[in-house]
Amino acid sequence: MTNATKPPHSPTLALAQQLIACPSITPDDAGCQAILAERLKKIGFTIQALPFGDVQNLWAIRGTESPLFVFAGHTDVVPTGNLNDWETPPFTPTIRGEYLHGRGAADMKGGVAAMITACERFVEQNPNHPGSIAFLITSDEEGVATHGTAKVMEYLKTQGIHIDYCVIGEPASQHSVGDILKNGRRGSLNCTLKILGKQGHVAHPHKADNPIHRALVPLAELVNTPWDSGNEDFPPTRLQISNINSGTGAMNVIPGSLECQFNFRFSTETSPEALMARVQEIFNAHEVQYELDWKPPGYPFLTKSGKLLAACTQAVQETVKLKPQLSTDGGTSDGRFIAPTGTEVIELGPCNATIHCVNESVKISDLDTLSQIYERVLGLIFTTSSRT
Repeated sequence: MTNATKPPHSPTLALAQQLIACPSITPDDAGCQAILAERLKKIGFTIQALPFGDVQNLWAIRGTESPLFVFAGHTDVVPTGNLNDWETPPFTPTIRGEYLHGRGAADMKGGVAAMITACERFVEQNPNHPGSIAFLITSDEEGVATHGTAKVMEYLKTQGIHIDYCVIGEPASQHSVGDILKNGRRGSLNCTLKILGKQGHVAHPHKADNPIHRALVPLAELVNTPWDSGNEDFPPTRLQISNINSGTGAMNVIPGSLECQFNFRFSTETSPEALMARVQEIFNAHEVQYELDWKPPGYPFLTKSGKLLAACTQAVQETVKLKPQLSTDGGTSDGRFIAPTGTEVIELGPCNATIHCVNESVKISDLDTLSQIYERVLGLIFTTSSRT
């Protein structure tokens, strides 16, 4: 672990460094969960490994009574990209000035470390706390997300375990820790479109059918269609084309097909079924042969009010002296698997300026601040619960 300057001792920083040193490119956990399990076992948590397929999941719980408060997070990280673009090795946690650098520093090993140290302090001060505290940690959040939190939630249902409150340590903050609370997320819907044509020579277009030409007008309509106006809780539904592939690589050949991938991030003003129908309507209105392959959607969720939102808001205000703003924009998270059970879900974590980027980093002081916020949330939830 490289140090350009020596920072004050911080258990949260030390744990974050330990986790970053594990090259846990999704879905590989690379030993992270064993580190977390060892820490949690020492403070009275019952540890249960829940592997599904090639994914490692950790369920750790302390207590048997309700309410059940869960810290949720992931140990997997996105690929590093070109290593030559990094100023420091991505899996060598490096301190440069006020920042800790390394893949996963912000997304989300820093957040996971803050959750652990917050819980350690809370349990030390409140060994007989009411209710139960648990950790749901997966190595399948950055990938296809089929054998991670979704599978753990299925398992918990078979065990009759219901989560009342869940804080996810996703990097939701924008400019400073706690300035944004994600109290929901838009839905996500992916599709692969195939336009069918006929291959031929560019000099004889009358003997071919160019799928690129066929695709231009309906794709333009797709991009320019207003899907809805959103509402007070969600921004408008948006479509983005992410990939277009066609051609043989030869400049004198009309290709036989075109493949296009696009994604909807949708509000509660529409539905996957309505979006699918409208897309089909657009392509049916043009002279084009096409195929649509829709992937299962991720549905929007919202925690509009409740004890958890109140506790997170108060904890941020007391700790950093600012009132957080509520937001439902951005990408998806594993909250989409947890919220449908009736759980109050809030995402609260580090700043997100460098997530998924080369030279990912997190401000060292933010890690300790975040840990203090998490500890205060625990205090507010269980103090409130013990009085009801």
